[in-house]
Amino acid sequence: MHMLLVIVGGAGLLALFVLFGWLWGASTAGMALAAKAFIPVWLLVATANLWVGVAHAGYSVREELPILIVVFAVPAAVAAVTVWWLSRA
Repeated sequence: MHMLLVIVGGAGLLALFVLFGWLWGASTAGMALAAKAFIPVWLLVATANLWVGVAHAGYSVREELPILIVVFAVPAAVAAVTVWWLSRA
């Protein structure tokens, strides 16, 4: 359940990034740039989630690594599709 909540949180953060890209850039190019900027930020957040799982929840890195991959990959893939879609317009 926690993994799903983190993924949904990532989608919400992506939406926030795209919204701010629209507000600052007022174009699809600004929104695409914001979606590109989301990916490294999300990698940091997903890595922090891994660290919390290892340091505080008692999981090993070996147990948390597949979770990191899924938690990072799903919102990052949505961001990549968003960049592609906005670049077409």
